[in-house]
Amino acid sequence: MRPHVRFVFVLHNHQPVGNFDSVFAEAYERSYLPFLDLFEQHPGIRIGLHTSGPLAEWLDQHHGDYLDRLARLASQGRLEIVGGGFHEPILAMLPSRDRIGQIQSYREWLERRLSAAVRGAWVAERVWDPGMTADLAAAGVEWTILDDEHFKAAGLADDELDRPWLTEGDGKLLTVFPVSERLRYVIPFDSPHASIDYLAQLAARRDGAVAIFGDDGEKFGVWPDTHRAVFEEGWLETFFSLLEANSDWIQMSLPSEVAAEVAPGGTVWLPECSYREMTEWVLTPDDADACRKARKLAGEREELGAIGRFLRGGSWRNFRRRYPEAMEMYARMMAVSDRLEAIRRASSVADPALLAEATSHLYRGQCNCSYWHGAFGGIYLPHLRNAVYQELIAADQVADAAVGREGPWVEATTGDFNYDGQAEVRLANEALDCWFSPEVGGMLYELDIKPARHNLLATLDRRREAYHAQVLAGPGAARSVVDASQQAVFKQEGLERLVHYDRFRRKSLIDHFYDLDVSAAAVAEGEAMERGDFAQGCYTARLRRDPDRVELLLTKNGNAWGIPFQLTKTVALAADSQTLEINYRLEGLPADCRHHLAVEFNFAGMPAEAAGRFFHDEAGNDLGQLGSRLDLTAVQGLGLVDNWLGIDCMLSCSRPSGVWTFPIQTVSQSEGGFEAVHQSVVVMPHWTVEPEADGSWQVSLRLAITPTREARDLPEAARAAAFVR
Repeated sequence: MRPHVRFVFVLHNHQPVGNFDSVFAEAYERSYLPFLDLFEQHPGIRIGLHTSGPLAEWLDQHHGDYLDRLARLASQGRLEIVGGGFHEPILAMLPSRDRIGQIQSYREWLERRLSAAVRGAWVAERVWDPGMTADLAAAGVEWTILDDEHFKAAGLADDELDRPWLTEGDGKLLTVFPVSERLRYVIPFDSPHASIDYLAQLAARRDGAVAIFGDDGEKFGVWPDTHRAVFEEGWLETFFSLLEANSDWIQMSLPSEVAAEVAPGGTVWLPECSYREMTEWVLTPDDADACRKARKLAGEREELGAIGRFLRGGSWRNFRRRYPEAMEMYARMMAVSDRLEAIRRASSVADPALLAEATSHLYRGQCNCSYWHGAFGGIYLPHLRNAVYQELIAADQVADAAVGREGPWVEATTGDFNYDGQAEVRLANEALDCWFSPEVGGMLYELDIKPARHNLLATLDRRREAYHAQVLAGPGAARSVVDASQQAVFKQEGLERLVHYDRFRRKSLIDHFYDLDVSAAAVAEGEAMERGDFAQGCYTARLRRDPDRVELLLTKNGNAWGIPFQLTKTVALAADSQTLEINYRLEGLPADCRHHLAVEFNFAGMPAEAAGRFFHDEAGNDLGQLGSRLDLTAVQGLGLVDNWLGIDCMLSCSRPSGVWTFPIQTVSQSEGGFEAVHQSVVVMPHWTVEPEADGSWQVSLRLAITPTREARDLPEAARAAAFVR
């Protein structure tokens, strides 16, 4: 009798919180629906299917019949429903309480909607931490699938990866399946026969071997050219037919069946890990290149072959080091999570239903995609970052209601909010939430407009990425990030001219000192020399608190052009106000001193070149769309309107000033190719500082945020196009 193999085929379908409705719809039409249609026509095929919570909720709203079909197939034993964190978080990123809560709440949703038992869980991006074992078990998870990279890092050899294993934590056991990297690469990009041949090799090596495939369902129709290859040219039809034709030795099995029927290889303790590519993406460009070269060398030289499986890249957590913006989102998420936990522990919760609603917003704000970047847009996509902040701000608002907090109020708090060992400051009232980092230029790094549930400082700095070398080489020289056999797509012309790197954070209240004759173009292109040490210097912080008003005083003794002086900036927020009052005072200036001070503000989530979004002067006159480069002189105010968000941000100055504006665009990669993405617009008032007789100089600014009269919903096509230029 021919040796047989058990084949476990698991698909992971996902769309993130905040993605455009049109993207959901296109993925449904090009991938999820045609796959299901073809799957139903092949009764010999059995699969596990994980559908992320954001996608499942969308399907339930728009295509409930699709979920009904899944429920029917599950009842027939052809399909196993795979659970996971409800809103597709990186489980290793979460505190234990949220890990368990995400998994349990999604299992309850799936079992209620699909009437199917949920025994296994998909681990988002297969980011594993050994401390998760007990939490998964506590949440009712019996098995999960990880990459063979995890098992190799634990010392297992290739011939030990054809079976399930157990792992243990705090006395709790969990079945873990090793996904074959080989199958991830050949399905569906090589001939269907290549997969059958590989299964035959496994069966020949050990009768009863288990082969596990687990990967993105979007590879079947959404990724570039895959709809044509998979459906129009018949790759999937051929693959399914081959599996059925070889059913005498290929046994299609559901994960829970294998977990129950196949003896595990033993117990193994897996290190913190993810799939191979992820461990490279988290590294700096130079380190990632070194890691790839080391792995390649180990594969090519026989004497080094045995060490290849121990060559590991970086930890997923260090995306928060590579991208401070990811750390800001994480810290904000943790602040909300800690607050909700404190409310749960209190005995005077005003409304448990509202607390549950706040928790749901928190879980949505934990959706992983905007916390990292690899072959796809991730953190580079403003609409995904905005969606995270929208949910976290909403969670805070609902938490206020849950504990009965209402009416005008204002407060100032301090703490190490972003886990850097330094104290940050938070000024908040019922309308605004302002977060400052005295240690990093005294910058304002988050500004939440609560009525709009929008963070005006969900910005992104321009920084070097490994693929920028391909961009700089221009079209024709770069390979696709999805399929290295294909040329990369440049989605706009001239991308190589847009590759710039920022020396300072793109936040607000960043204090620059430039040459007196510096040009607007030099500042916009990052070519202007910084003559002071204030932009990222350490400021001391003091707070003044009154019942209806709080003030933050940020002071630094520094210099510009080697001339020492003191700069103090004061930010005040009052109850029942949507205005920040800002005062700059320079002291100790020599009488003959002339400096050029520019104060940088950034406004994020207000796209360029989009209707209903524009600059205006004090009289309300339209000065152009928000990607405009303006070089204004002797003005005392500039406004930014976003009718889609329903906000008008007016920056006013007590002294006539020059004002520069320019957009911040990044060049990033996605599955569709390289593209320019609008991240924020810089508004920079600037003055020639000529001190008074006592060596002082000062200016007052007001940032007033008011509702617009034309607030409206942005059409889908316009909203999607607005961020990409």
